[in-house]
Amino acid sequence: MKSSKSVQDYLKRVYELTEGGAPANTNDLARELNVKPASVTGMIQKLAAQKPPLVQYQKHQGVTLTPSGRRAALEVIRHHRLLETWLVQTLGYAWDEVHEEAERLEHVISEDLERRIDAALGHPTHDPHGDPIPSADLKIPPDDSIPLSALKSNRSAVVQRVASQDAALLRHLDQLGLVPGVQIAAGERSPFDNNLVVVVKKKTRVLGLSVTSKIFVKENN
Repeated sequence: MKSSKSVQDYLKRVYELTEGGAPANTNDLARELNVKPASVTGMIQKLAAQKPPLVQYQKHQGVTLTPSGRRAALEVIRHHRLLETWLVQTLGYAWDEVHEEAERLEHVISEDLERRIDAALGHPTHDPHGDPIPSADLKIPPDDSIPLSALKSNRSAVVQRVASQDAALLRHLDQLGLVPGVQIAAGERSPFDNNLVVVVKKKTRVLGLSVTSKIFVKENN
């Protein structure tokens, strides 16, 4: 099977859903790709039948990437994150504007253009949202950040990345100053609704779990 846009999208979504170590299930893939579960099952079976196979799949046990599938997924993720970085740094896009543009372009850029973008940007290691960019040899550094929701009260940390492509949320976080690289301090946490008081640039904010679960931080020593 040719590595089509559809195949690349499937492999990328499987990679994202299995980053935590657990297999992806077809219902989650269907939701992420906006297709019917039966369509997901059919495509996954085709990917598992490739030579070499791109995924491992057992009914009711989920989907994982094979080494070949992982490399293919990381290649398109590298394209995507380099493109997002290029759009922000070179063309002046905001970080909430780049996801859909990169989604379209990631499938069509040549390897030569990828190398030229990488060199022109100075070989960046992270995209505008703080996500690591796979290296040219498709290695990706380990991520030791934790969700802000897991940061203990009265501890300080640095924002590492924002795990969301929701444009409205990204604009909101930008307005609050909650962007990669910023120092924050966690205050008290509500025992009932898990709202967290956070100090950002000397301003106090109260953030709900729907926000703090998407912001990943590295605690200061």
